[in-house]
Amino acid sequence: MIHATHSFDALMEITARPPVVFVRGEGSYLWDDAGKRYLDFIQGWAVNCLGHSPPALAEAISVQARQLITPSPAYYNDTSLRLAKALTDLSCFDRVFFANSGAEANEGAIKLARKYGALHRNGAHEIITFEGGFHGRTLATMSASGKAAFEPLFEPKVSGFRKARWHDLDSVERLINDCTVAVMLEPIQGEAGVWPASDQFLRDLRELTSAHGLLLISDEIQTGMGRTGKLFHYEHTGIAPDIMTLGKGIGGGVPLAALLATEAVSCFEHGDQGGTFNGNALMCAAGLAVLEEVAAPNFLKAVAETGLYLESELQRLSARHGLGEVRGRGLLLALDLRVPIAASIVAAALDDGVLLNAPRPDALRFMPALNVTRQEIDLMIGCLDALLTKAGIARRVA
Repeated sequence: MIHATHSFDALMEITARPPVVFVRGEGSYLWDDAGKRYLDFIQGWAVNCLGHSPPALAEAISVQARQLITPSPAYYNDTSLRLAKALTDLSCFDRVFFANSGAEANEGAIKLARKYGALHRNGAHEIITFEGGFHGRTLATMSASGKAAFEPLFEPKVSGFRKARWHDLDSVERLINDCTVAVMLEPIQGEAGVWPASDQFLRDLRELTSAHGLLLISDEIQTGMGRTGKLFHYEHTGIAPDIMTLGKGIGGGVPLAALLATEAVSCFEHGDQGGTFNGNALMCAAGLAVLEEVAAPNFLKAVAETGLYLESELQRLSARHGLGEVRGRGLLLALDLRVPIAASIVAAALDDGVLLNAPRPDALRFMPALNVTRQEIDLMIGCLDALLTKAGIARRVA
């Protein structure tokens, strides 16, 4: 057995992390190696949809590990077949490709759209995406993203992505040409600060893409799997995308993602797409356990109700301290602080045993477990209220 003290030097430096080492999690809580408990309103960036180490997920992984981990993607396995069928039965899609991460699923969506363009649209390959969008950290998904910080990195990037202005249908239409094959977007831009597209905008976008014979790709890495109170966000709008990607919550904490498409768009030929671990039985067993919990009607109803409660409490907090709007849907929400103090609030909350996220300097993002309780929300709100009072935020935004 390998024994080692906690040294941070062996890990590659990729981001600023506080000197806290977590060793255990249960539900909405984490414990560090000193025994301190933290209330987690990040949950791995909406990954742990059932909270930390949920019993149903732990049991499913344990049982599956003793039966079959992976026979290789060159063969079928029963858990991937069952999960694929469950996802298609619960959605408007016909085919599923399993991946290991949201970025990989989005990379697959880009490839599938380009393959479709090669076969059906005279080689059209350009995909319209949006300013502020975030689709992953592979070269293609960084190129598709509209994150300003990505622009100077890792040049030359992948060409073929044109950026429309967020929530501006005219700007999308102006970018359409003979080379365009698809429009790709997040229904709620999470990394940009939780900026939702209206249901009407999404309906209008579907009408526009259909009129031009373009594919509509819905990146539901963060909004899917019940996060907004529906199993998939597109259900709020009554539209049907051609391609959808899932990640984060679909595995409940393990590396699992999915690319879903209609039959008409599922045009990969043998050799076009693959991956050593794709659709392995162990991760798909986790996905089945998550889906069984999240897809239950009463569960989603509770998510919607809890989301409204969190939203109302954040609005009350905002009014009390003279802050800005509360954005988002369900249990993916942001609070506009109106001043760039988010990082200091996050650091102070950590000291007080609450984990919060700042997607931008003037906003906090909330992504708790989908089964978070009202009592846990009250604890978080109480902590944030005290920190905002101590920071004198009301005086600073007056």
